[in-house]
Amino acid sequence: MTNLEAFTSSLQSTVRCPKHAIVIGGSIAGLLAAKALTKYFERVTVIERDNFTQEAEYRHGVPQSPHVHTLLKRGLQSLEELFPGIEAQLADSGASPIDWGNDLPWLGFAGWAPRFNSDLITHACSRNLLEQTIRCRLAAEDNLAFMQEGQVVSLLSSSDRTSVTGVRVRFRNHPETDLTADLVVDASGRNSPAPQWLEAMGYAPPQETVINSFLGYASCWYEPPTNLQYDWQSLYVTVQPPNNNRGGVIYKVEGNRWILTLIGVGKDYPPTDKDGFLDFARSLRSPAIYEAIKDAQPLSSIYGYRRTENRLRHYEKLKRLPEGFVLVGDAVCAFNPVYGQGMTVAALDALTLDQCLNQQLSKHSDGNLIGLSRHFQKQLNKVIAVPWLMTTGEDLRWHTTEGGQPDFISRLMQRYLDQVLLLQTENAEIHKTFLEVIHMLKPPTAFFQPSISTKVLKRLINWQRKNEQFADEQDVPKKLSVITQS
Repeated sequence: MTNLEAFTSSLQSTVRCPKHAIVIGGSIAGLLAAKALTKYFERVTVIERDNFTQEAEYRHGVPQSPHVHTLLKRGLQSLEELFPGIEAQLADSGASPIDWGNDLPWLGFAGWAPRFNSDLITHACSRNLLEQTIRCRLAAEDNLAFMQEGQVVSLLSSSDRTSVTGVRVRFRNHPETDLTADLVVDASGRNSPAPQWLEAMGYAPPQETVINSFLGYASCWYEPPTNLQYDWQSLYVTVQPPNNNRGGVIYKVEGNRWILTLIGVGKDYPPTDKDGFLDFARSLRSPAIYEAIKDAQPLSSIYGYRRTENRLRHYEKLKRLPEGFVLVGDAVCAFNPVYGQGMTVAALDALTLDQCLNQQLSKHSDGNLIGLSRHFQKQLNKVIAVPWLMTTGEDLRWHTTEGGQPDFISRLMQRYLDQVLLLQTENAEIHKTFLEVIHMLKPPTAFFQPSISTKVLKRLINWQRKNEQFADEQDVPKKLSVITQS
């Protein structure tokens, strides 16, 4: 009997107990969801198309892995909640601590932000190291198994098609196999075929919202020059809407290596040849990044990536959704990766799944999962709402963006935030608040606290006088009140 046959046989005997969950996809969203499931199911199976390696290496199923990946502070806290001690483990593996107030010079909308010592500290590492560390921690769970080189081709359903009862999997060099489960979690990413699977079961596919700024990026890994004197762990030159559409970030990761990711909006894609890549770096509105890497030794090829549209599938709006099936990560909401929210939201997805399962099984000690699917997708939509608005709001600043236009309130909000960004260059406390919002530690409404709004109001009134945008000075606070109440 082959390993696959033995494993399938053991599953068939196990699933008589309503305690088996399957996760489709072994990237970060799937791994974190699987961790949440191990608390509630006797057996959890993660099905992954790739073949995992023992090292923190690139794999085909994660084409964006060579680029800069940021785990925000909220994401690190969530990861620590799921895997206690993982931050120390990352540090032991060479992940560099980074104080976002002091170790990351930030050229923002209107200039360099002030630097200051803060408690906003994370550990910078490659996507490969982070995923491998999570996977190794998860592999230690007694009730979890990985099935590699497996492609889920369809969902299995009950005879009346009201419930998903498992998946059909095509394994490399093996026939298709049916695996039954009480809960199937789709974490298969941006290209999730779930809408087609649902249609095949007689369900309506979800509506989609797509906001595309046509941002692309290219990355190269470097060995830092030995003769370069620098006092930072990362260096960020942001784009500057609506006209300056180029930016870049250097990120120090394990092994004393740099990843440089160059960014271009509106189809101004960074080249992937050496000379073009360096010329693009030289063209940024600050020479800091180019000066840092012009004499650095490349350690890799130059990798390009252009699949960056924001895509939200509205599963929470479906009138009907089969029981026993939930979706997480990019399978539901894929963000423009440049804002660094994806991994943090994936961690929040897992915690939300944990909370929903805890509530469900507290009410149904017999393991009944009826009602979980719709409840979870609605709760997940609440988690997604703020990062979605932040990301798409920024992308809608570009006239080349497709998929939507900012309404009056959004335009007014953008003008307000422009003033916040101007103040950010002058005031360390405002920059700190800005970073806390970026790291999802505070909601965007933090920008309306009196210590900030009064300064912004003064700037807006001056702007009003110069541009004659409003009839009189009273219009500004009135319109601001519309924002704060909406």
